[in-house]
Amino acid sequence: MAKASSVKKKPTPRKPSAPPQAAAAFDKALAEIEALSPDRLIPVNLDVPRVVSQVLGVSPGLLGLRPAIAEHLPTFEIALLDRLETYALAAWYAHLLSLSSGDVESALKPLLAEAAPLRENLLGDAEALARRGLLDAEAVADIRAGQGYIDTANDLVALSALFSASWSEIAGKTAATEEEVKRAGEVGPQLLAALGVREHGKGPGPTEAADKRARAFALLVRAYDQIRRAVAYLRWDEGDADEIAPSLYKGRTGRATSSTDSTTTPPDEAPAGPIASPGTPAPVTPAGTTAPPAAGAAPSGTAAPPAPSAAPSGAPAVG
Repeated sequence: MAKASSVKKKPTPRKPSAPPQAAAAFDKALAEIEALSPDRLIPVNLDVPRVVSQVLGVSPGLLGLRPAIAEHLPTFEIALLDRLETYALAAWYAHLLSLSSGDVESALKPLLAEAAPLRENLLGDAEALARRGLLDAEAVADIRAGQGYIDTANDLVALSALFSASWSEIAGKTAATEEEVKRAGEVGPQLLAALGVREHGKGPGPTEAADKRARAFALLVRAYDQIRRAVAYLRWDEGDADEIAPSLYKGRTGRATSSTDSTTTPPDEAPAGPIASPGTPAPVTPAGTTAPPAAGAAPSGTAAPPAPSAAPSGAPAVG
């Protein structure tokens, strides 16, 4: 297999777009969201804002691999990669709609009072960690540049995702606490929802909003899963697939995970790369393909796995 160009910089969670841009993405993906059959839905058992920030962060690197994927995996549904950012922003907007279906407008003032100092404290801690090379300085500077209530809300989402993604490396090296990180991930979306209700009125009813959220989430996770499979095949020799396209379920345990989501990891969650941690469940692969072996399962020189293809309709839920 020809080698793809190397990815030099570790991807960092990215701040979600403002609601108008997210709404445009939602409208663009709405036909696919509504067409998703019920048996294709999966449990919303992840913190949606963190997932969106993570996917947006890795998206540029994945698009950099597009030519190699198109060349070496001609049967792969390349449109999944092209639409990944749209799916992420659509899931983000659907999540905000689900929050705006409740009585959030009355919470606007308390949220604003809490959001500003929480952002400043976490941002100061993030800048200190960035100076020591423990967080991405460019990502932190981008958060600092935000102004206004909407940016404050999005900044909290980005800070929560940034800290959560690196918590194992920064724990004990910062004054920030897991509770603050978790709270930032809650306050940001709630503040955006409250601002939206003030500006445009309430969103759809709770049942409709929950259905749209579940569908948009499934669309995003399934597309990302298939892209991870393609990256695993393409980067088999380099062994860096999990850095380029990390699992959405990796590192979600602990108090930094939103309390609003389930904490049960799907049993079929699989690593993207050729090396799996001990005890990792075997990957679920499309019919007719073979999963990459776990570490130590095959001798050196084992051939790369067969090329992945898009999951057939009715395939089992994959995280």
